Amino acid sequence: MLTLPTSVQIYLARGPTDMRKAIDGLAALTTSVLEKDPMSGHLFVFCNRRRDRIKILYWEQSGFWLLHKRLEKGTFAWPVMDGDDPKRVEMSASDLAALLSGLDVQRASRRRWYSRST
Repeated sequence: MLTLPTSVQIYLARGPTDMRKAIDGLAALTTSVLEKDPMSGHLFVFCNRRRDRIKILYWEQSGFWLLHKRLEKGTFAWPVMDGDDPKRVEMSASDLAALLSGLDVQRASRRRWYSRST
């Protein structure tokens, strides 16, 4: 499981990504498609067309991290592109952990509770 500080934001690219892309290709997609700075220290998550592979791009102070997960069976519950939807989705670290563990984050309902805004 990933432990992330609360300052880190997580962005998912909604459309399918060519998983042959390495760090430089994904950094270019982060700039052109997601319209974010790849060196911002946030997580950028990409998925292939079959939804059985995920790559996560992360900039640390001295260089990039590239995490890659391939499922042997099954698929990830990835948000599907609909007409006017944005090209990216922002999610929380707990939602990312749920997605990586096989839960469908879009169909899950979150119970209402108090959260102090800062």
